[in-house]
Amino acid sequence: MKTKLFILVLALQSAWILGTTFAQERALRTGQVVLLETRPVDPRDLLRGDYVILNYKISDVPVRLFPDSVKLNLPYAGEVFVALAAAGTNQFWEITRAGTESFTPAANEVLLRGKSWWNNANSIHVEYGIEQYFVAEGTGNPGGKLTVQAVVSKSGRASLKEVFVDGKPYAEAMKQAQ
Repeated sequence: MKTKLFILVLALQSAWILGTTFAQERALRTGQVVLLETRPVDPRDLLRGDYVILNYKISDVPVRLFPDSVKLNLPYAGEVFVALAAAGTNQFWEITRAGTESFTPAANEVLLRGKSWWNNANSIHVEYGIEQYFVAEGTGNPGGKLTVQAVVSKSGRASLKEVFVDGKPYAEAMKQAQ
């Protein structure tokens, strides 16, 4: 009896790990790829190892992009949905509109889901779950412009695909810097 219970628990844990991995890999393969601009932030945390904190231009959503019915009651810690579209010739994606409920994006847009953290009179700060990028030890302080290639699934969740320093993949740029 104990052996069967042990095998069942082991099988359930394995199924959960494989299911999570499959869902992440599927999202990376089938999701919409977007290029995002970042802003520099302190990249080190002694307790969690080396990583880069990524703060995006799209993290501060202007209040004017929300529908009038929502502007007065923007959430402090609720879900926020933003539509992103490629902006002109620079290839970066920018916010075209926002809301507190899911909506259907236009053909040239992708819907991104995030969580609001604070408001001010002109904007609301949103995190999308792609704000940390863990790196090899000693490479957490890049010198140069960071950009991110992210993949957005149909459900609106984002995953990091690649981080670039001055247009080169992060690992390659850090090797050349040493």
